[in-house]
Amino acid sequence: MPFSPEARELAQRVSNWGRWGDDDQVGCGNLLTAEATARGLAAVRTNERISLAVDLVEDGIQVGQPAGRFNAVVTPTSLNERDKMAPGIWFGTDDMVSMSTCAGTHIDGLCHVGYDDQLYGGRPSSTIGARNGATWCGVEHLPSIVTRALLVDVPRLRGVGILPAGTAVTATDLDAAIDGAGVTVESGDVILVRTGDIAFYLGGDRRRYAMGENWQCTGLGATCIEWFADRDVAGVFSDSYSYEVMPPESGNWDDLLVVHMIQLRDMGLLQGQNWNLEDLAVACAEQNRIDVLLLAAPEPIVGATSAPVHPVAIL
Repeated sequence: MPFSPEARELAQRVSNWGRWGDDDQVGCGNLLTAEATARGLAAVRTNERISLAVDLVEDGIQVGQPAGRFNAVVTPTSLNERDKMAPGIWFGTDDMVSMSTCAGTHIDGLCHVGYDDQLYGGRPSSTIGARNGATWCGVEHLPSIVTRALLVDVPRLRGVGILPAGTAVTATDLDAAIDGAGVTVESGDVILVRTGDIAFYLGGDRRRYAMGENWQCTGLGATCIEWFADRDVAGVFSDSYSYEVMPPESGNWDDLLVVHMIQLRDMGLLQGQNWNLEDLAVACAEQNRIDVLLLAAPEPIVGATSAPVHPVAIL
C-alpha cells in the first residue's frame, strides 16, 4: 500500500499549511526570528570558526545513485587574459561551474520532494517546469540562517565510533543529547545531526557513503519528525547522504523518503545533507557543549530545488 496510513496521519498532525498564510514559501524559515538570532549570538564563547562544508570537486560525493546528479566541474572561460577594451597591464582568469545544486553540502528547497502530486502548501507539482524550474518554493525564497544550532552527536551518545548501516536516529537519541546537555530547544533553533557517515566519504569510500551497505543507509527515523514539529525547530541538517534511514522503518518500501516527504511537503522544514560535522563534534566534545552559532546562506538560484551552501559554526 503506497505511503502507509500511519505516515499520512503523522503528516496531518505536523502540517504547517496555512500557518504563515496561503502564499507562504518559507515554511519553518519563518521561525528564524530576531530572537532566534540573538540566542545564537549568545552561544558564542570562544569565537572559534568551523566550516561545515565539503569541497566541491569533480570526484566528489555523487557516484550516480540516483542518476542525474553530477559533481562540480570547473571550466575556465578566460585564462590569464587581458581585456583589450580596458586600460592597465592587468590580466585575469574567469571560470564557470557545472554541477547539481545538491552535489555537495546543500539545503533542500521546500519543492525538492512531494507526494500525491502536491508540494508544500498544497501547490501542484506542475509548478516546477523544465524551462523555468520551480516557480513555487524555489530556493531563492530560502532565508539566510543566523541562529542557534544544537549538535546531536549520535555515535558519541551511543558509545560507538560510527553507526552501523541502516541505523535509525530516533527521538530518544534527540532527547538524550538535549537533556544530557541541559539545554532547552526553543523556537527557531536548528538541529545538527551527526551520524558519522561522512567519515566514509572523507576517507575516500565515496560509494559506501552514497549508497550504504546492501541498500541500508543510516539517517533520521520517523519518530524524529514529530519531535522537531513539537519544538518548532526551524531546520535540521545531517552529515549523511540519504538524510533518513533506509529501508523505511515500517518495512514498506513505498514509505521510502517518508521523512523527506513529510518534513518538506507538509511541515516546510528546512533540511539539508552532506554537512561535515566531524571537526565540530571534536570541538564540542572538548568544550563539553552542544550549542553554537550557525551561519548558513543558501545560494539564491532562482527556480532551483536545492541550494549549495557553505555553513559555518561559531563556538
